[in-house]
Amino acid sequence: MASAARARSLTVQTAQRARKAKVELLVIVPLIAATVFAYLRREELFGTDTPVRVGAAFVMLALGWALARDVGRFAAPALFRRMDPATAGTVSFLIRLFFIVIAGLLALRVAGLQPATLAVGGAITAVVFGLAAQQTLGNVIAGMVLISARPFRVGDRVRLQAGGLAGQLEGVVASLGLLYTTFAQGQDSIMVPNNIVLSAAVVPLREPAAVDLRARLRPDVRPSDVQALLEENIHTPVRGEPHISLEEIDSDEVVVRIGATPVNDADGPRLADEVLAVVAAITREEPDEEHRRAS
Repeated sequence: MASAARARSLTVQTAQRARKAKVELLVIVPLIAATVFAYLRREELFGTDTPVRVGAAFVMLALGWALARDVGRFAAPALFRRMDPATAGTVSFLIRLFFIVIAGLLALRVAGLQPATLAVGGAITAVVFGLAAQQTLGNVIAGMVLISARPFRVGDRVRLQAGGLAGQLEGVVASLGLLYTTFAQGQDSIMVPNNIVLSAAVVPLREPAAVDLRARLRPDVRPSDVQALLEENIHTPVRGEPHISLEEIDSDEVVVRIGATPVNDADGPRLADEVLAVVAAITREEPDEEHRRAS
């Protein structure tokens, strides 16, 4: 049950990012097309060459970075449907890296740098760029190491212990990015730089079996009443308060989803018994209603 709940949470977060990425792509793609058009017609539109080349190169590099990020996020739901989470996260990472490399090469070509020029100035450019962006490059390289070494997979619950985290961080691995690894804590997402993740001690955590059920309540029972009854009658130690979410409502019944996770895996059956006792009390029909139906 716990793994299924984590999978649903990651799927919802991935779908939200995909919807946002789709909107951004509708803006980025026309901007890239406009930049290419302005570059090709630079003499006619601006009457100059070099400034337009340099400006177009910087714009294409920035738009290419945004395009790579959004293409990876937009493709993520399809990847997660067809692959296991670990493979889907790796493929999404490689898609973003591919688009960034292509954008960088196109930006250099637009700037007017030929292969011979790149070969001569490559060493100097690498040193200057490496010094200016060593933190960013360190995160990219650390991300590639994490993908190849696989100390954890997308969907795993882990605890990171490192000085850069000011202690420790616990969460579910939601995605592996070029610069950051994203961890989910409930509805919140925490982005940790890849070089910090790589230098941290990774402690895999076994998630206790959680209680996750749908209950059909009488129409006069409110979700807040269920929450109060759960807090009053559940004595098993749990991770946070039991969660109640409203799924359906009509004139005959109210459908809610109840979720609770014990602190210790061995307490799972006892927690399930306590939740079922509460649900039975609030789903049982009233005596007068049973009498009316029988008659």
